[in-house]
Amino acid sequence: MDIRIGISDSPREIDLELPEGITQEEFITSIEASISSGSSIVWIQDRKGHRLGVFASKLAYIEVGATKEDRRVGFGAP
Repeated sequence: MDIRIGISDSPREIDLELPEGITQEEFITSIEASISSGSSIVWIQDRKGHRLGVFASKLAYIEVGATKEDRRVGFGAP
């Protein structure tokens, strides 16, 4: 699943791919729980095992993309 994170006061976005087996709902719930718990840093792990920490106060947006099952390419794609 592809994730795009916008950071306040920064023209660049952070793009990463989450590990297989994590659903969109699980990811969204974990981010919401991290923010609502008052944590100052939101930690996200990508598919390669790298951990990314973003200050919760600097999160502008998080775009949750399609999973591999949702992506269709070729003549059979609807």
